[in-house]
Amino acid sequence: MLKQNLQFKLSQKLSPQQIQLMKLIQLPTQAFEQRLKQELEENPALESGKDEPLSEFDDNFDNSDDDYNNDAESINTDDINVDDYLSDDDIPDYRTQANNYSGDDEEKTMPYAAGTSFTQHLINQLNTFRLTDEERDIAEFLVGSVDESGYIRRSTPDIMDDLAFTQNVYTDEDTINKVFHIVHQLDPAGVGARDLQECLSIQLHRKEKVADIALATQIIDDAFDQFTKKHYEKLMQKFDVSEEQLKDAIEEIERLNPKPGGSYSGNNRIVEHVVPDFAIKIVDGELELTLNGRNAPELHVSREYNNMLQGYKESKDKSKSQKDAVVFIKQKLDAAKWFIEAIKQRQQTLFVTMSAIMHYQKEYFLTGDERKLKPMILKDIADEINMDVSTVSRVANSKYVDTPYGTKLIKEFFSESMKNDQGEDVSTREIKKILETVIEEEDKRKPLTDENLASILKDKGYPIARRTVAKYREQLDLPVARLRKKI
Repeated sequence: MLKQNLQFKLSQKLSPQQIQLMKLIQLPTQAFEQRLKQELEENPALESGKDEPLSEFDDNFDNSDDDYNNDAESINTDDINVDDYLSDDDIPDYRTQANNYSGDDEEKTMPYAAGTSFTQHLINQLNTFRLTDEERDIAEFLVGSVDESGYIRRSTPDIMDDLAFTQNVYTDEDTINKVFHIVHQLDPAGVGARDLQECLSIQLHRKEKVADIALATQIIDDAFDQFTKKHYEKLMQKFDVSEEQLKDAIEEIERLNPKPGGSYSGNNRIVEHVVPDFAIKIVDGELELTLNGRNAPELHVSREYNNMLQGYKESKDKSKSQKDAVVFIKQKLDAAKWFIEAIKQRQQTLFVTMSAIMHYQKEYFLTGDERKLKPMILKDIADEINMDVSTVSRVANSKYVDTPYGTKLIKEFFSESMKNDQGEDVSTREIKKILETVIEEEDKRKPLTDENLASILKDKGYPIARRTVAKYREQLDLPVARLRKKI
């Protein structure tokens, strides 16, 4: 049996313009400039630079002309679901575009730098060797297998199989190993190694065999496992050397390059340039916040397009082509006006959010002491500026601020809180900074274990468990006590 019933439902809907605004807020300065350039290219009704205000614009842009407005299409937002836009699933393009925009989700990448590639650099060096056709084929294959760190992380049987299947080169392991020795003579030293031990050994064998180098070579070739585990007493016994001699040899090893591929300047990697979105200065003991001027471009609506619309309105000939032209012009003018307003909203949102963060962490920004950082989560700032947590997250995750103490990622100022022995809330960043300082000042001959570190922190008023100390130490990218040992 069919029944009809009424149901009241309250749901939140986002218009395409609101979604575009969210994306604008999320963009850092460089990406924002690219988006701005794209909009200027796509919308002829939008122009950059100063312009006199168009006093008649609002009149010309009103929607009172029924002859034209009946033909103009409006954006229907009744069926827009916020969850569809904010989920991680793939969404059809038409669901995330306003009528006047092309695909704004197209991924933009920095162009690669011109120059000789790392692989070509190695192949060029092979031309200086006398090789048979088979050896050259194998050598070029090996060079093509070198990764960006300079290693060939393949076993000899795998390489032999690949040569047979992909290059139609049938060979044996002895020939491949012979060609490996040729590849190991290429620059930078250590390139083509199959593991770290071989990489360091290649570099040491190229050096002049003075006493320190000879001992360092023996350590890497014959006692690499003991060296990595820092069993220094066993090394001194094995090679019958003094502590000072061992120390000199280890210093030689530490000068070697564990990633020879990274030393090639022409390896065509994309270089990321950080442009601060904000700047904080201390003026007469007070903090002063400025927004990067590149985030506040001067834009205006095209006078020419506005005049074209006025001309069509005054025309007596109401043909289909003229009506289509009016619809197009209105859409472009509407898009230009909205984009200018969206940029103003973006500027205001960025400034208000960063200003709240700056005042919340005033003590840190005045002193630069990370121990002065207060516990702060996204909700603290969101409540202060009456905005959504997601908006604060968009600002914090991708923006940088230039401070008197260096350029910082804004999200680094956020941290959870813990109770100290006085019952006060302290930032986990503060505890990590103290932990880092304690480790820096420890006796490297007898590094502190996590148990010792937990005890020291407890004495300083931070009662945290050993496993928590281990977690913070790992987050700081600091090794365990055994691996911090030095002689």
